[in-house]
Amino acid sequence: MTEPVEQLPEEVLALIFCHLSLPDRAASARVCRAWAAAATCSAVWHDTNISCDCEREGMVPPYLFSCLDHIHNLRLEFEPSREPSRQVATELLTALAGCTPGLRGLCLESRGEKPLFDAGRDVLDAVHAICRTARTLRHLDLRCLPFTLDDTLVLQVAHGCPELRSLFLNNCTLVNSVGPGAVLELLEACPRLCTLGLHLASLSHTALEVLAAPDRAPFSLLALRCACPEDAHAPPLPNEAWAALHHRHPGLAVEVELEPALPAESVIRVLQPAMPVAALRLCLSGNTVDSVRFAALYYAATLRVLEVRTTTSAELDASLELLAARCPGLREVHCFCVVRPSVLHSFRAHCPRLRSYTLKLRREPHPWRPTLVE
Repeated sequence: MTEPVEQLPEEVLALIFCHLSLPDRAASARVCRAWAAAATCSAVWHDTNISCDCEREGMVPPYLFSCLDHIHNLRLEFEPSREPSRQVATELLTALAGCTPGLRGLCLESRGEKPLFDAGRDVLDAVHAICRTARTLRHLDLRCLPFTLDDTLVLQVAHGCPELRSLFLNNCTLVNSVGPGAVLELLEACPRLCTLGLHLASLSHTALEVLAAPDRAPFSLLALRCACPEDAHAPPLPNEAWAALHHRHPGLAVEVELEPALPAESVIRVLQPAMPVAALRLCLSGNTVDSVRFAALYYAATLRVLEVRTTTSAELDASLELLAARCPGLREVHCFCVVRPSVLHSFRAHCPRLRSYTLKLRREPHPWRPTLVE
């Protein structure tokens, strides 16, 4: 006979509830005492996604704050331009700082319109509080925050999170206030850090030397964003330093994102032949063709993802065909302008590992959806 669902063991209920959204967990907890016990057990909350869109999801379940100490990995989504959403996010983060010594991962994602002025100060203060107490924090992802991050935050992370493994600060902001000195202190305080996302202006030649030191733990990913005026005027990082870093960490992947704030003449100062570029995203206001050709010539062995946002031209088509012929390991290519049929044919013929592409032969309504290769 089939066992009634209300008599399922707590372990089985917890396995089911951990896949539910926050409102669904709240509804499940109101069914009966057994379900309430299962919905609040530690296994359900180990990896948790919370959306603070209160107007659509209703009030935060009252038992949520008593479950925060069970959370090890949290992805928190909120709308910073809407005060109720931002307030709930701040309250949750503040409460988390006071009760969760075991927090391992924190990812903050903002949705909706960008806030004006200092609308994110309360959220950043709560992040500071977490970094002061979460000694076991290993992963901190702030790249989806639209707020200006600064040295104070980086130094708080450096001194409060010695076990840190990954940190993403390469967020979408008009101003980069994280200086190279703070990054150096971070690298010294967090010797196990293996993944780092930064704005270009935050990275220095000295930081590359620190990462290339013989006693440094294996370093796997460096994500660089060039989108601020500070990035456009950052001093160039010498090719020799990139060569030494790649030699020390053969498995290192570098992701580079170039935005319109970077003048075309500055691109050649950013892209260096010895950089092991695995992902290149180009959204330049000027010449993009030369950057694609440069990638074809120097990143053939490492390039896995290419994204291009520019205007259609015969020169661009030719550079894309060259890149397709020289980069057989490419997994994704997304070009957000119309290309000629020979470009599509080149990627299909020369890139056997291609899994997804956006290569349109005629104009289509936006958004353009990628084609998946089976």
